[in-house]
Amino acid sequence: MKKIILSVFLCFTCLTTFGQNIKSIQLRPLQENNFSAIVPLGTVLELSFDDLEADQRDYQYKIQHMTHDWQKSRLLSSQFVDGFDQNSILNVTNSFNTFQSYSHYSVKIPNVNTVITKSGNYLLSVLNDDDEVLFTRRFVLYEKAAIAGVVVSRSRNTKTLNKQQSVEFSVNYPNLRVNNPSQEINVVVIKNDNWNETLTDLQPTFFKPSQLQYSYTPKNNFWGGNEYLNFDSKFIRNQSMNIVRIEQKGVEVFHHYIFPYSYNPYEKYTYNPDINGQFIIRTLEGNDPATEADYAMMHFTLNVEDPFIDRDVYIYGAFNNFEIQEENKMYFDDKSNAYKGTVLLKQGFYNYTFVTVNRYEEVNNNEVRGSFFETENEYKVLVYYRPMGGFYDRVVTVGSGSFNADR
Repeated sequence: MKKIILSVFLCFTCLTTFGQNIKSIQLRPLQENNFSAIVPLGTVLELSFDDLEADQRDYQYKIQHMTHDWQKSRLLSSQFVDGFDQNSILNVTNSFNTFQSYSHYSVKIPNVNTVITKSGNYLLSVLNDDDEVLFTRRFVLYEKAAIAGVVVSRSRNTKTLNKQQSVEFSVNYPNLRVNNPSQEINVVVIKNDNWNETLTDLQPTFFKPSQLQYSYTPKNNFWGGNEYLNFDSKFIRNQSMNIVRIEQKGVEVFHHYIFPYSYNPYEKYTYNPDINGQFIIRTLEGNDPATEADYAMMHFTLNVEDPFIDRDVYIYGAFNNFEIQEENKMYFDDKSNAYKGTVLLKQGFYNYTFVTVNRYEEVNNNEVRGSFFETENEYKVLVYYRPMGGFYDRVVTVGSGSFNADR
C-alpha cells in the first residue's frame, strides 16, 4: 500500500514540476497588438509556449466545442472540425544565445489538419505524450449574423457611482428566427478578455421586433478597478522602464527588481495607459523574440504598513492567465514591511496588478489598488443563439465598448 501511495505521489510531483516548466503561453490572432482570442470564424489564431526543459517533447493540441456556459457540447468532433480535433505540434525551435535554455512551440489554427467549421466557445488543451492535460485556453469564434451595440457609462447606483461602470447594450437580429428570446438567446459580458470577470444570466429589459435591449440594472455593473501597473524587460543586462536594479549571480538568469508599489487605501485615480493586463514578448538584443528573448527572475515588492489580515496577496495578469497559483504568491517580509514575490518571465512588456484572496478562496481585484469609475476598460458582449431543438450554441455576434470618462 505504501508503494502505491508513493508511486501516485511521485507521478503527481513529476506532473506538477513538469507543468511549471511551461511558460509564456499565448493564444492570439496574427495581427500585431491584438491580444483577444475572441475572433470571427475563420480567423487564424496562433498558440505558442516555451518548455524550459528544452528537450523537444511530443506535445499535442486538442480542441473541444463547448456550450455558452463552458460545458462540453453535444457535437461530435466531426460536426465542428474538418480534419482532426487532436494533432501533434510540429513547429519546435530551440532558444538561441540565452542564459535560460528552452524549446519554443507554436501551431496555427486553422491549419491543413484542423479547420473549425462552426462558431461557438472552444477549449484548447495541450497534452503530453501520456495524454495528460498540461494547460488549457479558451477561445471564441463568432459569426456576423446579428449586431450588438454597446455603451459603457458610469454607474447610476449612488452607493457605487465612483467605483463602478455600467454596460448597456442592444442585440439586433433581423435575419434570425427567434421564437422565444428568453430561452434561445444567451449573452455574456466579459471585461478585458478576463474570463474571471464576466456577467451571465442577463435578461432583456425591453423586447422589440428583432431586437432585444439590455438597459441599466444593478446587475449590469462592473467594478471599474484601476489601470494596470507595468514594466519593460526588453534589455536583459540594462535597466528599462520600472526596473530599478539588475543582478546576476554566476551563470544563472538575471534578476530584475521592479519599482516597488506602496499600498494606499486613500489612493485617487491617476490616468496611466495600459494594455488591460496583457503582455508582449520582445527583446532589443535579438532578431526573433520567440527564440532569442531570454528569461529573467522578476522581483515584485508591495509596501504596506501592516499585513492584510486573513488574506494572501498574489501577482496577477494575463502572463499567468489571470489565475491564482503558488508561483505568483507573495510573502510578507517583517524587516521591510513589504510583500515580496518572484516570477520567472520572458523578456517583454508586461501589465500586472496585485489581488488578495481570503480564506474562502475569493479573489478581490480591488482591495490593493482601489476601484474607480474613470478606469479605461474594454467590454465585449457575446451573443449566443440556440434555436428550439438546436444541438449547439452559435455565437452570432460580438459587440464591444470602452469606458469614456467624458461621457
